[in-house]
Amino acid sequence: MLPIDYLRQTAQESSQVRETFVSEYGDKIVAAAKIGQSLAQGGKVLIFGNGGSAADAQHMAAELVGRLLTERNPLAAIALTTDTSNLTAIGNDYGYEHVFVRQVRALARKGDVVVAISTSGNSKNAVLALDEAKKIGCRSIGLCGARGSKIGELCDIALEVTSGKNSCRIQESHIFAIHSIVDILDRYYLNG
Repeated sequence: MLPIDYLRQTAQESSQVRETFVSEYGDKIVAAAKIGQSLAQGGKVLIFGNGGSAADAQHMAAELVGRLLTERNPLAAIALTTDTSNLTAIGNDYGYEHVFVRQVRALARKGDVVVAISTSGNSKNAVLALDEAKKIGCRSIGLCGARGSKIGELCDIALEVTSGKNSCRIQESHIFAIHSIVDILDRYYLNG
């Protein structure tokens, strides 16, 4: 197979995975966008994940604090993946599985929203943070891969990329979901 043919095949696979994701979870993506109601009432969004999902957490926080397509006031959002002093101190003192749960315990309040991003859906540090968020009274959104993951089971809204066969296709659909959540939030749920 020539490189250009492989590229076309990959692009088609990406598009197909995303179309299946929207077909299966479109209503839940819209429901996730309703986080604007929590933000309008003074709540905040705490977002976390590992590796590429950590970058997606930062991306989502930037679009909420900054903007995506619509000019509006900044929204309260924090990526729990960006404070290297917290991450390394907590990881060193308590173990890496506690890097998000300690931050959730410190920052989350009842009515806030937590967003966990994990291609496997089973990242121990994300699972512990979601469990703690639930105890606090936060609403939760999970972006993960296949059905039946621990994160999917813990979240109020689970957005599972069921047809993604690898982390690349899953993450591409996750970033589509993040863009869609913020865009729909801006257009339909902040002023309504």
